[in-house]
Amino acid sequence: MNDYSALQQQLQQRLADLLGRAEVIEDDLRHPLDADFGEQAIDLADDEALEGVDEVLRAEIGQVRNALLRIEKGTYGTCANCGKPIADARLQARPIATRCIDCAA
Repeated sequence: MNDYSALQQQLQQRLADLLGRAEVIEDDLRHPLDADFGEQAIDLADDEALEGVDEVLRAEIGQVRNALLRIEKGTYGTCANCGKPIADARLQARPIATRCIDCAA
């Protein structure tokens, strides 16, 4: 069994970073609209872009949480598709990987 403590720490740090960024975006999205209609249009366009970024962040947060859960359960590093080990180099490059390089291709 591999020791994934360094990757676990890296994933925990990434999760904290992502949650912080998502919180900033959510705070920005909660701001009231300006009384000026021109400014409202700009704010709404900005909000739409921020919602897209937030959606991407939330997806990555889910992937990181799943990777941490797999570490906790002892299934991290095993391909979800074929059951073979995922190469350490792949996990170093993509710690949220759930499939080996052959299955991912």
